[in-house]
Amino acid sequence: MSKTNIHYWLALKLVSRLAIHKKLSLVDSIGLNELFSSSFSTPSLAAYGLSTKQIAMIRSPDWNKINAIILASKQCNCEIIVFDDPKYSNLLKQIYDPPLVLFVQGNAELLQKRQLAIVGSRSSSVNGRDTASKMAERLVNESIVITSGLAIGIDAAAHKGALKGQGKTIAVVATGLDKVYPHRHRYLAEEILKAEGAIVSEFIPGTLPKPGHFPRRNRLISGLSFGVLVVEATMKSGSLITARSAMEQNRDVFAIPSSINNPQAQGCHWLIKQGAKLVTDIADIVEELDFSQQLGLNLSSIHELVGDVEKKLAKSVNEDLFIEPLLASVGYEITPVDVVVSRSELPIEEVLTRLTILELKGLVAAVPGGYLRLNSE
Repeated sequence: MSKTNIHYWLALKLVSRLAIHKKLSLVDSIGLNELFSSSFSTPSLAAYGLSTKQIAMIRSPDWNKINAIILASKQCNCEIIVFDDPKYSNLLKQIYDPPLVLFVQGNAELLQKRQLAIVGSRSSSVNGRDTASKMAERLVNESIVITSGLAIGIDAAAHKGALKGQGKTIAVVATGLDKVYPHRHRYLAEEILKAEGAIVSEFIPGTLPKPGHFPRRNRLISGLSFGVLVVEATMKSGSLITARSAMEQNRDVFAIPSSINNPQAQGCHWLIKQGAKLVTDIADIVEELDFSQQLGLNLSSIHELVGDVEKKLAKSVNEDLFIEPLLASVGYEITPVDVVVSRSELPIEEVLTRLTILELKGLVAAVPGGYLRLNSE
């Protein structure tokens, strides 16, 4: 069988004990096809700090295993989406460790759609599940795809709410796509696919659920989404891992409050204290997501803005005069971007640029909900 782009990405995925960002760095430096070409020498690979075993896996990939993965994917009706595929999520590419390969059942086009993750406790309350379902049902009417983890409790309620609202939902799972975990949700998985939703995994077919897979799954749930809504969570809930991933990925974090006597609300209340946006209605989410999309808050656009500003600074623009007025608009409490815009009376593009420079200088910090001014002493 002739080698395709998918073969080479799978071969790179199978190189053991090599971090994803290092693999992507190799592709950037050498090129994917060139990396596996016989013309690229072993000493050249060694110069990149690869171990003898890693070099051997690049020099002689297990093509039989790779062909078996491709065949198994076809047998469980899943499409293989590689990192440079146009269907691959642009948002997901922005995280620190994006998967090189995604396995997708159903509508792979949803990967590029605007998504909100809804997550929460497996041992959720009836009220929590009802809230998650109603939130999802209403959000899909705003053309938002609901993304969650197919787990029992809040996750399942979110998927069901999206389906009830006749919208689209994505289930990100921690197994190969030839399996459904938990098994009780096999009918829910079928309903998601019937409604032109999608089931997504970074794990090859045949992969069983293991504890370490779920945190990896959680980073994809947040990475695919503009924001994460936590409905119910204890302080030990895996949902807080998803929320923490969202914060690290510069995603919006939302949380629904409840009674102070409700143990399922402790994680949500803690998130709100850390700066997550308190949500009582979908308007609280839609406003934030629409604002973020309007601003174009993605790494590439911010980097382009910073590059433009640095060019201006290189042409002798006084840097202190350039950033100080904006710094005065950021408080020592969490200050939303729209408040900074209002206080500074500057165009939003200018505000984003200057905030990024201030952050690089260690004068402000980006946090869920906005920015904090830091003590420069």
